[in-house]
Amino acid sequence: MFKSRNECHGVYKCTVRLLNDSDILECEFQPYHKGVYIIDKLCKQLNIKEKDYFGLRYVDSSMQRHWLDLAKSILKQCKDLDPILFSLRVKFYPADPFRLTGSGRIMLYQQLKRDLRHGRLYCSLGEAAALGSLIVQEELGDYNEDIHKGDYVSSIELTLRQTDNLEKKITELHKKRAAGHDSSAAAEEFMGIARCLETYGIEPHPVKDHRGSHLYIGINHSGISSYVAGKRSQHFRWNEVHKINFEGKMFITHLSYTDVSREPKKHTIGFKCPSSAACRYLWRCAIEQMLFFTLPKSQDAAVVTGGGFFSWGTKFRYSGRTEREILTDSINALREQKLTRSTTSKPKSSSVPATPSSPQSQLAQIRYCSLPRSTLSEPLGYSWTLNSARFGEQIQESCEAKGGFSTSSLEPVCEETRLHLSNIEILNLTPIQKLGYKYRDRSNSSSNESGLTVNLCTQKLDHHTATTEQHQCFNEFSNINCISSTTMVNSFQNAHPVAIVKTAKTLREFRLLHAFIPSFIFVAVAMAGAAVYVMESEHELFEKVRNSPEMLSLRFQYYEPLKFYFFNQFGRQN
Repeated sequence: MFKSRNECHGVYKCTVRLLNDSDILECEFQPYHKGVYIIDKLCKQLNIKEKDYFGLRYVDSSMQRHWLDLAKSILKQCKDLDPILFSLRVKFYPADPFRLTGSGRIMLYQQLKRDLRHGRLYCSLGEAAALGSLIVQEELGDYNEDIHKGDYVSSIELTLRQTDNLEKKITELHKKRAAGHDSSAAAEEFMGIARCLETYGIEPHPVKDHRGSHLYIGINHSGISSYVAGKRSQHFRWNEVHKINFEGKMFITHLSYTDVSREPKKHTIGFKCPSSAACRYLWRCAIEQMLFFTLPKSQDAAVVTGGGFFSWGTKFRYSGRTEREILTDSINALREQKLTRSTTSKPKSSSVPATPSSPQSQLAQIRYCSLPRSTLSEPLGYSWTLNSARFGEQIQESCEAKGGFSTSSLEPVCEETRLHLSNIEILNLTPIQKLGYKYRDRSNSSSNESGLTVNLCTQKLDHHTATTEQHQCFNEFSNINCISSTTMVNSFQNAHPVAIVKTAKTLREFRLLHAFIPSFIFVAVAMAGAAVYVMESEHELFEKVRNSPEMLSLRFQYYEPLKFYFFNQFGRQN
């Protein structure tokens, strides 16, 4: 039933259609391969460096579009497709198209031409003529009277509605263009005009507003926009979007912004999609676009949940890099190239420069001991305490040899002297301050262990040359602590165990089901009662709540059908 990776030797084939529909590639994958496997293979084959801007789109059996999830298995996502057909498309349109280089920029140019041809890159008649003349310049070159005769523009499919008037304007602009421009210059000028349009990078999603009017929603690097008759009617920037959610067929956007008076306000807008699958697809596209263009790091992305209480919840985990990560990686790569060039161009120099005290002939014999003593000094830590006694003895011997030099103020403290001083400071403390921590440790042990600890402590004090009176005080107080600890342990062991057993029996065992089921029933009944009260009451206080997109979706999709069903059932029984 369950097969391991080694047992799954089947090879699956898929067809990938490029931006030009005539260009088709075939790929093979294993059952355990994820979506990132195909996109990496295609970008490597097409020499695309900026692979994060591209994606694979497919259409399921219900004619609903989807983006292939790079973090999930290919076979699980496309199990109903036969044959498996993908389309390589630009998924994230950058705000500046010139960020892409090489083959990535060429693919973006082809995607924009495709958007203009299919009506996604909606623009005015003059803008369409300018874009069309650049496409003709890029494909046919400079205008030549001997070659370009008649209606030569009509042979090229440029826009969705290509009229004769548009073709005449394209021909006139093509004639006026200066000769000598190559195809790459025309493509760059085309992308420069396209990125300034309101429909740049837009995939139109058909929806309805609260009045039932038909419109389109588009999502790109700047935010979420609504379009009516090809013109943008509303635009919500990403910094204004607080939350994106969906409920059934309702796509809901929660906004938080500041008005003209600089007062913070919140607003909720809902749009009705043709189906719940289309609404889920729109929600996923909005979440991906927002995270890609706003997050500094992909690691900061949390699991985003969509869908309300009365719809199937959908979880989304972002995979891949964000735009900021792509830009920082490219900047770091350029810096590394500059550093490598600068290091290779500079001549190699000696690591130890020659000084008057170190001639060139003796550079190989220079060691760190010839440096000043101050540069060798360690911080006042463990290594200093180990070598301080030996270092003090060397100084003392050198001073005695020289004679007449007093080192009383500069004499370092040796190890034995330091331990002696620390023991005196410990013994000068009060008995509770000295042994409070050790007494707490010994209270859980037996009397023999506490006595052994005390003996060890006294041996250490004898080793460090403390006075006899201080040893006696220390031993007397430690013996008192040992006696008190043993009496506490014995009194605890001699306690009657019946009381402990009774208290253990009185405690009831915690069970998750016993706590979860009553609370769940109570919350469900409370929410149902609150919903019925809000729906049936005509109080002005709940008017805004009843007119919200979530409550409207709840009323027309669940409440009214359930109410009608229960009334029919009880009516028949009566």
